[in-house]
Amino acid sequence: MTRIDAKFAELRRAGKKAFVSYVMAGDPDFDTSLALVRGLPGAGVDVIELGLPFTDPMADGATIQLAGQRALEGGMTLDRTLDLVRAFRQGDDSTPIVMMGYYNPISSRGVDRFLEQAKEAGIDGLIIVDLPPEEDAELCIPAQAAGLNFIRLATPTTDDARLPKVMQNTSGFVYYVSITGITGAAAPEPADVAPEVARIKAQTDLPVIVGFGIRTPEAAQSIAAIADGCVVGSAIVAELAEGKPVDQVLAFVRSLAEGAHRA
Repeated sequence: MTRIDAKFAELRRAGKKAFVSYVMAGDPDFDTSLALVRGLPGAGVDVIELGLPFTDPMADGATIQLAGQRALEGGMTLDRTLDLVRAFRQGDDSTPIVMMGYYNPISSRGVDRFLEQAKEAGIDGLIIVDLPPEEDAELCIPAQAAGLNFIRLATPTTDDARLPKVMQNTSGFVYYVSITGITGAAAPEPADVAPEVARIKAQTDLPVIVGFGIRTPEAAQSIAAIADGCVVGSAIVAELAEGKPVDQVLAFVRSLAEGAHRA
């Protein structure tokens, strides 16, 4: 059982929905990023998604693209991202961390070497947005053999013929992208999302977590209420981009988490 599996089992026992937060590793710099990540569990975050900066983030909107650029300009690399996770793990051995990014840096490192380093650093799962199920042998199956969850995205365009293929080797949870398009786009409508969550749940026993476009505690509550939890990324990253100090960003995160946990 991974930390992700354990966390969702704990939430189920407590009758709570999950609040998942996304932040970009190294944005705006290593020390600020580490301070933020260290503060997330205390702000109510159940699972941390940690973005791996990449030069061509095709699924990301402007907010997260710019965060990645700031991180790269500040010297953030795959090795530094793993160092950040190791530093976090010195004080927290229970909060799950999911690395979210693209396959190129992993492929360049070498899959076996990367998985060994990721596991040693304390990463629990991977979301690699540009690896479809047809490429499961590349990373998904080796990752699960190494003890990491491989979390798949489902979208409004994942039809009934495609969905079983998407679910085939998924573990940890399913990330439902509630709108078509890039991160940080329009807000999702619960009435549109609910039947899609039900459709996914008919195909899997895994938790279904909904993300994209959630910016307020009220939206976090309404979306979490129809799923197993919600993800907020761009709205948190935007707070950092405005130059707000870590404690103010964490106060915003806490308000979102409280919204999700009220669901």
